[in-house]
Amino acid sequence: MLGSADVIVFVATDDPAAARKFYAETLGLRLIADEEFALVFDANGTPLRIQKVRDHAPLPYTALGWKVSNVHQAVSGLQAKGVRFERFPWHPQDESGVWVTPDGAKVAWFKDPDGNLLSLTELSETAGPRATA
Repeated sequence: MLGSADVIVFVATDDPAAARKFYAETLGLRLIADEEFALVFDANGTPLRIQKVRDHAPLPYTALGWKVSNVHQAVSGLQAKGVRFERFPWHPQDESGVWVTPDGAKVAWFKDPDGNLLSLTELSETAGPRATA
């Protein structure tokens, strides 16, 4: 039924000004609208609605991620803008914070100002078109 429908992505913020600056200036997404209930960004053709909420509690797992062609280059670029990458003791990560999955995909995680866990994934040649993390 929804297989041919476009997806809209949602995350939440209780600090819209910080979220707006981070997603626009740090991540480089184009702001489409600053509405009463959400900031709306263009995430490469997919609408990203950052819902304005009163009391935000971040999820303990990845809420949003991007497929990138070179994860180390993307990590380096974001680190240059002050983004700190997360480390997890259950994943062996390299010096950049990148974990290589069993199927060869490379994943790194970081947080937005609200603590939402975000990821970068470089798929391996054998991983196919599916996303990891």
